[in-house]
Amino acid sequence: MQTGPPLEVKVWGEFACFTRPEMKAERVSYPVMTPSAARGVLEAIFWKPEFSWLIREIQVLNPIRHFSILRNEVNSKAVVSTAKGWMERGGGYFAEEDRAQRHTLALRDVAYIIKADVALQPHATEPEPKYRDQFRRRVGQGKFYHAPYLGCREFTAFFAEPDGSEQPIDLTDDLGLMLFDLDYAKDRSGRGKPVFFHAGLDCGVLRVKPDLYMREG
Repeated sequence: MQTGPPLEVKVWGEFACFTRPEMKAERVSYPVMTPSAARGVLEAIFWKPEFSWLIREIQVLNPIRHFSILRNEVNSKAVVSTAKGWMERGGGYFAEEDRAQRHTLALRDVAYIIKADVALQPHATEPEPKYRDQFRRRVGQGKFYHAPYLGCREFTAFFAEPDGSEQPIDLTDDLGLMLFDLDYAKDRSGRGKPVFFHAGLDCGVLRVKPDLYMREG
C-alpha cells in the first residue's frame, strides 16, 4: 500500500533518443520518454534491491522537436572469448574494417516530470517512507549512483525537484504502441521479451495504467 502521493522529479537534457525496438539498423526515437527510460533515470538516482519503481505518469514540458544525425558505428559486439583468443593466437580488431554509418532520428531540448511510486519487495526490511525520504534527499542534493541519461548514454540527463511552475504542453495525441518494459527470462540468460502498451498523450501527460505492473511473466 502506498503511503503518500507519487514521488516526482524533473529531468531534462539537450538531446534524447528513446529508440523504437522495431527499428533495426537505424535509430528512431519515440516522440516522448518511455516508462522503461523513466525507470532507468530513477534507478540511476536511487536504486536498492528492496524495492522497484512503478512509473505512474510522465509529463512532457517542452514542445516535441526532432533532429537527425549520422554517426559512425561498428557492427560487431565486443566478446571476451574473442579477445582472449587474440591474446593466445594473435590477431586483433580493426574498426575501419567493421565501421558503418547509421542514421539517428532523436529529440532535442526535452524536459519531463516523472511521477512514480515504490513497490516494496518481500525481503524488504525497512518501511516504504524511509526509501521515499531517501529519494527526495538525493534529488535535492543532486546525488546519483551513475549518471542518468535520456535513452542513450551519451545523452546526459539533468534532474532536480519540480518548482511547481512547470506545465505540460497542450497536446493530446494517440502515440500507438509503445515499449513498456522487457520481461526477462527466468533462466538468467539475459534474454528479454518486449512488452508494449497503447500509449497516448492527454494534455501533455502520458499515463501508465497500474494493471501493466500486474501482468504475469
